[in-house]
Amino acid sequence: MSSLDGKVPWQGKAAAKRQECANKLPQSWRLSEQFMSGFQAPISEHKNDIIRTEAIRKSGILTDRELKITEDYTVTSLLSALADGVLTSTEVTLAYCKRAALAQQLVSCLTETMFPEAQERAEYLDKLRAQGKLAGPLHGLPISLKDNFHYKGTESTIGMVSFLGEKSPANSPLVDILLDLGAVLYVKTNIPQTMMFLSRQTTDSHNNVFGRTLNPWNTSLGPGGSSGGEGALIALRGAPLGVGTDIGGSIRIPAHCCGLYGFRPSAARVPNGGMRVCTTSGMKFILSCAGPLSTDLGGIETFFRSIFDAQPARYDSTVIDIPWRQVPTKPTLRIGVVPESSIFPLHPPIRRVLAEAIHSLKAQGNHIVYLDEEECRLMEANEIAWNFFTLDQASKKHLESAGEPPVPAIFYMLKQGEKLRQFYKRSLPDMTTLDQLEKLALLNTRRAELRETYRKLWLQHNLDVCIAPPAQTTAVPHDTFGLAPYTTLTNLLDYPSSILPFGKVSEVDAKEGFELDGNQVGAEYDFEQLEGAPCSIQIFTTTMRDEECLQIAKQIDQCLRGNE
Repeated sequence: MSSLDGKVPWQGKAAAKRQECANKLPQSWRLSEQFMSGFQAPISEHKNDIIRTEAIRKSGILTDRELKITEDYTVTSLLSALADGVLTSTEVTLAYCKRAALAQQLVSCLTETMFPEAQERAEYLDKLRAQGKLAGPLHGLPISLKDNFHYKGTESTIGMVSFLGEKSPANSPLVDILLDLGAVLYVKTNIPQTMMFLSRQTTDSHNNVFGRTLNPWNTSLGPGGSSGGEGALIALRGAPLGVGTDIGGSIRIPAHCCGLYGFRPSAARVPNGGMRVCTTSGMKFILSCAGPLSTDLGGIETFFRSIFDAQPARYDSTVIDIPWRQVPTKPTLRIGVVPESSIFPLHPPIRRVLAEAIHSLKAQGNHIVYLDEEECRLMEANEIAWNFFTLDQASKKHLESAGEPPVPAIFYMLKQGEKLRQFYKRSLPDMTTLDQLEKLALLNTRRAELRETYRKLWLQHNLDVCIAPPAQTTAVPHDTFGLAPYTTLTNLLDYPSSILPFGKVSEVDAKEGFELDGNQVGAEYDFEQLEGAPCSIQIFTTTMRDEECLQIAKQIDQCLRGNE
């Protein structure tokens, strides 16, 4: 009987899939039991730092040249070396395949692996270059993909038992574009169960099929979600550039938790069609956006320029056909500061890092405009978003159809929502007597009103950009991330936004206390467990001003890098 036979319990199907994936790792790339015994076990319950202890380097599995390829090159310099013949696609692909395999064994960040296919493609690309040709601007660049992208011949289960055994018959449009641009696609990465459950985005990358992804800075913490596998893999230099998706912070939260750059573009600019989803067809209220994660902004810019130069609307009918624009650099910026919410208070490190960033930007001559909580209407924006998400019950039905239970993070998130309902006075009217179309009409009206409020706010303060918390917390212990109010805001508004890594939880943060009262929601604060976790800031501009957002991100990042 097949492991995916309908009579097999979900546990058996999931175990068979995990074993199938494990069997694809070459024996020579596997970490020994002796090596793994050097970590505190269980690894997910102890503070193991995979990055700063240089675990991958010390494993001895990568050669010195492979370590140099994966550690010393940016996306830009790697592409230059591939184009000039300093590096071959074959050796670059092998180096990243090996490193991704090691990352998987350490933090469980992968779902599908396409190592033989990737190496075969790399050989083809090297033959092409030997003839004096390049496949495109991404010639030979290894790129990782979030599991919800279809790659022909692999599975896109998004961590759900009900999708096991279904091979993708064709590529997602963005996958075809990346291949046409010369990229090498070699792994797909882990995500949370369902990615979105009822009214909330799930932000712990854990599911019943592939298990739990760990944060490589501290394995007792989560990497964020839903593109958490991407975050963990890239933080370990297992990919130079990766592609995730974002509907409530799913690119930005992993970038924040894993110390990376992440960019959520305006909806429908980057191809997001032809994806695996667990939603009802046609139920699109807040659009998911595909976007990049990388170790530097050069990788983010390379991704956008390459994709837009390829005229993505030729591949995907859901794309708004707007070419990438050149925008001027402003010598100084008017920066709006989104304040801390009284309902979603910030952990001390997040509050400190924001203050330090604002101080640095002001010292560089930028004009800082402090917005107030009432005009930003953060809670109202989230209330509208969460009610949009409740209109579709498909994710719950998929779990029930396979008989698999929800993972613990979902119960924690729902518990936070329940606490919120006990004290928060709704801004929306009672919708219990409305049918689905009436609810949709009401929510669309309220979203339009909020967008109009922000349009006026932007003009009133003459803003170039806003700076905001990326989340209430840094990465936190598994199953406790909960709600994502500070990123969901920009999804509802459809504002492009970027995460810029800045600082880490340090000794100064031990001096600050944190305690939630009965009218606040968030994760508990334990300095000792969080010490060393990456911090970041979030910036955003208005809809379709993606180019301005990236240009300003580069300016702000340069300012902050000079003050670290």
